[in-house]
Amino acid sequence: MCGLLGFLASNKAAPDTVDQVYNALHCVRHRGPDERGTWHDQHLVVGFNRLSIIDIEHSHQPLRWGPPEAPERYALTFNGEIYNYVELRAQIEQAHAAEFDDQRIFRTEGDGEAIVAAFHYWGPAAVQRLRGMFAFAIWDTETRELFLARDPFGIKPLFLATGPGGTAFGSEKKSLLELLPAVGLNDSLDPRALEHYTVLQYVPEPETLHRDIVRLESGSYATVRPGAEPATIRYFTPTFPVRPFTPGSAASRYREIAAALEDSVAKHMRADVTVGSFLSGGIDSTAVAALAMRHNPKLITFTTGFERAGYSEVDVAAESAAAIGARHVVKVVSPSEFIQAIPEIVWYLDDPVADPALVPLYFVAKEARKHVKVVLSGEGADELFGGYTIYREPLSLKPFEKLPRRLRALAGALSERIPEGTRGKSLLHRGSLTLEQRYYGNARSFSDAQLRAVLRDFRPEWTHQDVTAPLYDRSRGWDPVTRMQHLDLFTWLRGDILVKADKMTMANSLELRVPFLDAEVLAVAERLPFDQKITKETTKYALRQALGQIVPPHVLNRAKLGFPVPLRHWLRGTELYDWAQQQIVESRTDHLLDKSAISEMLVAHRAGTSDHSRRLWTLLMFMVWHGIFVEDRIKPDIQEPVYPVSL
Repeated sequence: MCGLLGFLASNKAAPDTVDQVYNALHCVRHRGPDERGTWHDQHLVVGFNRLSIIDIEHSHQPLRWGPPEAPERYALTFNGEIYNYVELRAQIEQAHAAEFDDQRIFRTEGDGEAIVAAFHYWGPAAVQRLRGMFAFAIWDTETRELFLARDPFGIKPLFLATGPGGTAFGSEKKSLLELLPAVGLNDSLDPRALEHYTVLQYVPEPETLHRDIVRLESGSYATVRPGAEPATIRYFTPTFPVRPFTPGSAASRYREIAAALEDSVAKHMRADVTVGSFLSGGIDSTAVAALAMRHNPKLITFTTGFERAGYSEVDVAAESAAAIGARHVVKVVSPSEFIQAIPEIVWYLDDPVADPALVPLYFVAKEARKHVKVVLSGEGADELFGGYTIYREPLSLKPFEKLPRRLRALAGALSERIPEGTRGKSLLHRGSLTLEQRYYGNARSFSDAQLRAVLRDFRPEWTHQDVTAPLYDRSRGWDPVTRMQHLDLFTWLRGDILVKADKMTMANSLELRVPFLDAEVLAVAERLPFDQKITKETTKYALRQALGQIVPPHVLNRAKLGFPVPLRHWLRGTELYDWAQQQIVESRTDHLLDKSAISEMLVAHRAGTSDHSRRLWTLLMFMVWHGIFVEDRIKPDIQEPVYPVSL
């Protein structure tokens, strides 16, 4: 778990940028405070900050490996963990030991060499054999080709910038910003990405808010030669081959789910350091923690919350921890702590994410890092097993599907005439739309009219369908819930959930592992039929049945809460109102935003006439981001990471 950075020069000028790369590594020092190193040849310079988790005394990076005739043919920089590395190493040793005679195939005990050897013997197809989270770069010194890859779900990030000078790549965008002059690019803002951000609450892949920096998409790999553009190939696309339940098959299918998750947790517990677990009080994190206890009876669990009633999982999480026998640590976040941390958090994010839950996540990660170096968490269960309440919408809208198109259009026209806040208005409006028109994930804040009022350069053609249309094309013929899940895997999950999970934990040099996002767990989840995910009474039906003997009864059918934030209340009171007003006044975003319209939204929100909290937070996070990365007006106080060596 680390931070990588590299530059592939177009003209054999890599040695000239070694110092630049080494200095830019300082921007990602939080991702790997244990070691820093670089390696280069004429074409490539790579750098690495390491957070040592497995094979601590060895497995240094950049890592060199090769076959007997060229023992240092490849150079690897790798961020992540390969959980089946033990099995991969054994498989390679069994098949190729004869080639090495008495020499060792592997010189370390880590997972890095397993990646390089797998690539050597199986080529790009090796990525499909890796069970884990990863973003890595392999440089072949013989073919002069760079191979970049990212894990199927997008747990680990990888940014790219290609220009006349070459291609820069790295774990965080801020380090690439320092290399843009060498690449021959500038740091101009992308207005389309900004509009997508305001609609979705995150910048969708592969975009970033900087026009010339993109992300290698989840489940993809790219090959790059000096002076050429990256050639990208998608190697992972979930297919959801639904297998209907037959009479008597339910119990065995539930056992399959439980067994796949238990095996995944066991693999995710592999580490040479202490592993803990986040515990929010819901079924997902509780299941992960309960299974982890089977491998570490001294497991420590961590949760966070606020002092305001209704916005804390602390009591339920503590009850769950007691039920499974875990030692439990709680971090309560005050409004003043919340406000003070925002600039630092936005700096770590690289691009704004308007999900206020990332603030308590930052604080619980900070607390956890005092005790452990790795934590497990429950992200991904909702997307795989049907956990979001919105997935039940097709059940409530089913009567509309039987109406002729003309009558559905009339229902939509009627909804426009009904006053705001009237019961039934939203149902009529949403029932008049197709799934492709109405569903674009969990973030629904701005209408077109509201967005037109605050964005100076609003473009109606830049809609959520830029992002969602290709995804819906892939899922034609699937049931509506599966289509929504599939969409969320490529939008909300990798754009919001996993970004905040990676950035907020790595900000504290803490490795986060997500056992639900595992190939074997996906294999059982994607075969589930509609009625095993969503019913009129509940979500994640099959998962709840599978976990009946694993999680405490008080959690099994509990509604999802997560780490909620009392944002609506704080923006109406003294906690956040004055801070928000100050951001609007001081921000130099007048050419992008209508600040007077935003001020009016804030006043209306405080008066209680409208709930603008999500819209305001989206705009405020962008203003803070702009103040840091464009104006250089806001200067977060980023401390050098210092942690106990015993973890």
